[in-house]
Amino acid sequence: MKNFIAPLPQMPLRPPEEVMRLSRLGSMFPTRLSFLRCLIRRLSDEQAQVSQHVWQMCDNGFGHAVFSIDLGGFTYSLVAVSTDLPAELRTDRAIATAWDSAYVLFDGIPDADDITRIVKNAPLQEAGRFGPRDLVLSRANKSVRLFDHVTQALRAGRQPDAELIRDIGYLMRTTAVYGNGKFGIADRASYDTRPGLGGPFAAEMLTVWLIRHFTHALAEHVGRGTLDRETKRHLGVGNSTGLGMAPFLVTHPVLLNNWMMARETALARVCAVTHLTEAQIARLGVLAARASAHLAQWTVSDNAHQARIELLGEDWANAVAVLTPQALAREMPVCAAMQSVRKMSKDVQELMAALLIEPFGDLVDGLADSMADPFGAYAPCLPDTEALRAQIKQSFGWALDVDYAQKDNCGQFWYVSEAKMEPRLGQRFEEDGALMETPLDIARRVQAAYADLPDTAERVSGFLARHPDHALAVERVTLAATYPYAEIRDNLISQKCLPVDMLRCKLSFFGASKFDPKSDRWTRINLCQGAPLADELNWDADDWWLPVFAA
Repeated sequence: MKNFIAPLPQMPLRPPEEVMRLSRLGSMFPTRLSFLRCLIRRLSDEQAQVSQHVWQMCDNGFGHAVFSIDLGGFTYSLVAVSTDLPAELRTDRAIATAWDSAYVLFDGIPDADDITRIVKNAPLQEAGRFGPRDLVLSRANKSVRLFDHVTQALRAGRQPDAELIRDIGYLMRTTAVYGNGKFGIADRASYDTRPGLGGPFAAEMLTVWLIRHFTHALAEHVGRGTLDRETKRHLGVGNSTGLGMAPFLVTHPVLLNNWMMARETALARVCAVTHLTEAQIARLGVLAARASAHLAQWTVSDNAHQARIELLGEDWANAVAVLTPQALAREMPVCAAMQSVRKMSKDVQELMAALLIEPFGDLVDGLADSMADPFGAYAPCLPDTEALRAQIKQSFGWALDVDYAQKDNCGQFWYVSEAKMEPRLGQRFEEDGALMETPLDIARRVQAAYADLPDTAERVSGFLARHPDHALAVERVTLAATYPYAEIRDNLISQKCLPVDMLRCKLSFFGASKFDPKSDRWTRINLCQGAPLADELNWDADDWWLPVFAA
């Protein structure tokens, strides 16, 4: 008889109708299940080491370099190309055609011919030519103010100014990290079964972490000095992310469900803990104080978002009152902590959720294995239109009362830019192009399908034969029966829809922090801030949630 492994205790999951709202998705923080954290844990478990194979840089830092690392029995190399970019060409916008640096994550160790090819093509990005051993393609621009300050300080024999390091936090800022066959690079299916690269966006996260290592090396080369470790750890990789990322959450419903299900299950498991050890109580106290310090160091230029951060800091000071040693020594303390913030802002609630998950790696880390989608969507067909009607009411009831005849409820439309082949958002009643609308209006489509359902039950196939235009709506309703967190439960073509909420959700799963919205359509973030350096993977490499610069 096989040994029976009892499931871990857990409280009920928060319902999708509560979790899958834009206002909550736009309040999410990174957790230990974020993809960068999972990657660094894997690298640490293997005590991976980064080796430098090539460094051909002039004194001003222009040239190319190659760094390699072993992961899961395979070797991967970052080929980095640094160019002399005129100031007038430096922009984070998608219309850019030149960047300070460009990168390829290569499968194996590139030979001289591979390097020559990549050095020629990587700076061209979309216009370049790439092959099956090129796994990820990226580009980045310098934070000129900080990069110049750091290199000048090193040349003068001193460390850079702590306030600038704290306020900016990165030397370069990526404007894209492409994977999965884009522009001729390798399809994800060619490596997604390899140990270490099976998780969502694992190859992209490995690329970002290696880019961070390169930016440190480049600054030290140009500055002819060495940054201290605390400073280097706090220098992550910036990223500018716009509308191109937002539709992913809609077009990949199973992935979205798996990510959210893992996160919600993690929270439900830790809320079921009946008593905490002294070490866990102490750890939660440390993390609560760290979160407070992190909020104090999170500053942005947008006045409205800065006010939101400051309000969160004030509310957090009240919220952490439930994380005292006395309170945490009681029965069901984690559950009590979550309950205590239910009437506070969603920012406070999601920060508390992320914090409470953090000390319980033994309960939650294994959930990372369920966050990919290796098999594709599978959901049993609904038997007839009455079952379809019932499922719509259960999963899309929120969508049935929206009046799409009102301009405010359908004022925006999603489309794909012909020039850049990137998603964009247009104003339906002010701009041309709605005839080329991308079908992200799931709520409107489901409502339309519901209105056409027959009075008497019939097979769903017969209904679709008469109404083929409802095929997408029926597919999404069918998926919702199996994947409860697959759908964003908001009207994505409403004038009130803020795409930045979708961006923050996805970026938090990447492991991003220091969200710095520049509009409701794009944001800057920081990745890898506080993460272990390349030669630090042999120590506790998993203690960098919401880092604080102590210098």
